[in-house]
Amino acid sequence: MLVLYETPAGYAVFKMTDEKKLKDVDNIYEHFSTASKAQSALELVSFKKFKTTAEAVEGASAIADGKLSKTLKKLLKSKVDASEKLAVGDAKLGSLIKEQLELSCVNNAGINELMRGIRLHVDSLLGEHKTELAAMNLALAHSLGRYKVKFNPEKIDTMIVQAVSLLDDLDKELNNYAMRLREWYGWHFPEIGKIVPDHQAFAKTVKLIGMRQKAINTDLSGVLPEELETRVKEEAEMSMGTDISPIDLIHIEELCDQVIELTQYRAQLSDYLKNRMSALAPNLTVLLGELVGARLISHAGSLVNLAKYPASTVQILGAEKALFRALKSKKDTPKYGLIYHAAIVGQAPPKLKGKMARKLAAKVSLSTRIDALADDSQGATVGLEARALLEDQLRNEEERGPKKISGTGYKQDKYTFKSETFEYDESADGAKKGKKHRLDEDGDDELPQKAKKIKVELEEEEEAETPKDKKKKKEKKVKKEESDDE
Repeated sequence: MLVLYETPAGYAVFKMTDEKKLKDVDNIYEHFSTASKAQSALELVSFKKFKTTAEAVEGASAIADGKLSKTLKKLLKSKVDASEKLAVGDAKLGSLIKEQLELSCVNNAGINELMRGIRLHVDSLLGEHKTELAAMNLALAHSLGRYKVKFNPEKIDTMIVQAVSLLDDLDKELNNYAMRLREWYGWHFPEIGKIVPDHQAFAKTVKLIGMRQKAINTDLSGVLPEELETRVKEEAEMSMGTDISPIDLIHIEELCDQVIELTQYRAQLSDYLKNRMSALAPNLTVLLGELVGARLISHAGSLVNLAKYPASTVQILGAEKALFRALKSKKDTPKYGLIYHAAIVGQAPPKLKGKMARKLAAKVSLSTRIDALADDSQGATVGLEARALLEDQLRNEEERGPKKISGTGYKQDKYTFKSETFEYDESADGAKKGKKHRLDEDGDDELPQKAKKIKVELEEEEEAETPKDKKKKKEKKVKKEESDDE
């Protein structure tokens, strides 16, 4: 039996002197306890050395991708006959060799123990080739690491994760800087804060005006519309702000420069993120937009991790604290997380937001798997079709209104009053009546005088009614009950 062993320096083919040793799996390690025992058990048949580090990286990456390198094919064709068995440490590699070269490969627990023994004494088994092994081991590790970082498709979405995180940080810093600028300059010209709500336009206006006394002679047509420009100049003449020194104005203008530069850089970063998202995840971008899609990828860690999540997880991604709090307190779980900021969910009325979030999460899960695992030939067709379908469903739900209960359920018949009535049989009651519950001679309970009087009057009214009046009264009562049931 021949044994194939891969090393960083090349491929080695050994010959097993006694195949019976492999049958006793528990005692295989004893045959490789020392270097001399290992050399007596195995004999080096051939060693195919890698010429360059690039060739070693190519061979290792080919095996990882489920392929056979040219160097390994040549070695096996020249040194291994079809009649001999070949022991391989990796079952996938053995199946590849069997399919492409039609060689019988063996992989079991005994072979795994044999590989452990070879790995322990590989220096002594390779003989004169062991000098190259240490140097190639380090060189291959470095080269293979650089190759994986360079060509690993999972690493591409790292740029998106960093970009969207930086975008969020820029929004926070811009907000802080703009609020500080408004408060600082507001001591000098407080009225301008309500006239110019936009941060960038406010910073440019403050930089152009400087002292409010110069606002009348300053041209603001390039920054503000004509109406706002007129209002700013009118308010500057009768402003209630305090005077500031020139050194204060210098620092305010520097802060204006910072706000303007950060705003411009944020716009550039937003365009970059949009282009990267359209290239990496076109279907996800069409469904959610570049910002929400990038935040989902950032929260999951990578596009491949997001593709592994089911739709139910995608729906509440970003609301983990609320979910676990609801599970702990046994209350209703959240209906949406980051997906709430998508345009389709935002357009839906409050009663349909949860339903649309569930449907959108299912489409997002499918689109993400296509973006992460399929080739680029699909483009954004799946995302466009899913978005059109969701918009149609949302439109239909809004037009239809609240949905009625489907199916043919049990219909309850209308209640009709029976003409026959029954009285309570007191003789069947086994309870003994005390002093408080004694009967009169007529058989009635002792009632207050006022209650007896009312009862007598009701009985007289019933006796005075004619049969026609009783019939009409009964029909009115039945009609009233029917209207109440409807």
